[in-house]
Amino acid sequence: MSPLMLAILVPALLLGTTITLASTHWLVAWIGLELNTLAILPLMTQHPHPRAVEATIKYFLIQAAAAATLLFAATTNAWIMGQWEIQQMLHPVPTAIVTLALAMKIGLAPTHFWLPEVLQGLDLTTGLILSTWQKVAPFALLLQIPQHNHTLLIIIGVLSTLVGGWGGLNQTQLRKILAYSSIAHLGWMALILPFSPALSFLTLIIYITMSFSTFIVFKLNNATTINTLAISWAKSPALSAITPLVLLSLAGLPPLSGFMPKWLILTELTKQGLALIATVAALSALLSLYFYLRLSYAMTLTMSSNTNTGPSPWRLPTARMSLPVAMTIIATLALLPLTPLALALFTP
Repeated sequence: MSPLMLAILVPALLLGTTITLASTHWLVAWIGLELNTLAILPLMTQHPHPRAVEATIKYFLIQAAAAATLLFAATTNAWIMGQWEIQQMLHPVPTAIVTLALAMKIGLAPTHFWLPEVLQGLDLTTGLILSTWQKVAPFALLLQIPQHNHTLLIIIGVLSTLVGGWGGLNQTQLRKILAYSSIAHLGWMALILPFSPALSFLTLIIYITMSFSTFIVFKLNNATTINTLAISWAKSPALSAITPLVLLSLAGLPPLSGFMPKWLILTELTKQGLALIATVAALSALLSLYFYLRLSYAMTLTMSSNTNTGPSPWRLPTARMSLPVAMTIIATLALLPLTPLALALFTP
């Protein structure tokens, strides 16, 4: 893609999310979401492969359906209540419809079926944008909506954590595994959203940090399947040694950063008298832990039989994004001691 097109599309992508974040009117928020969607479509097809075109068409249809549903719910609320303000979504029926529409936009279960297939058809850079930046605007709207029916979000959250765990068990494609990982993490955010929106926002920030480091590590290794991870040690030994810790942080194991949101969410759910829901969420995290351990095992404890016996690639100088990778990996691994500060900042 030409630099001129990138110079147009990337600011449009940022502008669409910014408009939605700054809006209080449903129409303005809808315009921001549409601008955001239209800006990423050319980026998804920058490599003209049939899988990329197929993924782009699927993404466009799903996002268009979700946007139409959202606009219908906002219009229904304005008809019933006479209010177009986002925080004045006071009728339970439009609120439930908007919640489902936004769940479809970000890929929460049971409207998650498009996400693994779309992510599989994209390159890792565009997949990173789809898994992180594209979640911000719809999630900001979910945070602003007054939640009248906690049961709906709890059901969506529990379903997403279970689907995200079960769906990734038999996958060999890394992009599909990361898609199911996204569904599971978003389920945790939806689960705690009715009770502590600030804690849900903290979980989103930590997930974006962990997901960024994971996607960039896989991109540096040119890895798209589990089998290609087995020869990554020959490309970058140091990175291959650190990557299992990044994956275990995504799984939520202590003393890594990913443990912080799961720990705080389980604590808050228990305080709300939802010990059974907290138990189901914790058990679903064990399902996710299994396929993260699969990736870690393939990357560090196996050796491919057809490893290149020529000069080791890691001895050759390459241009890499060393600083962003180092910063995000440090944040992915070492934020747990800052839990009291995070509680002070994100808990009212």
